[in-house]
Amino acid sequence: MKPTRILTFKCAKCTKPVKVFLQKVSACSHIQPYQGICDCGEVKRHATGNPDAVKSYLESTDGNWHHHH
Repeated sequence: MKPTRILTFKCAKCTKPVKVFLQKVSACSHIQPYQGICDCGEVKRHATGNPDAVKSYLESTDGNWHHHH
């Protein structure tokens, strides 16, 4: 089963809907990272999968996050 490529969340800053897109940073099945930018400029991140990988992705502040085995 393939993960959904686009998800929609409510922006934490302005409450408008923001679409996040599946990122191609991880080729493994441990994590499916998503990222999008709201119209107000707020970056929204989401991920599903391994709890440790999800936590490190959500806590990263730059665009250079990579999942390591």
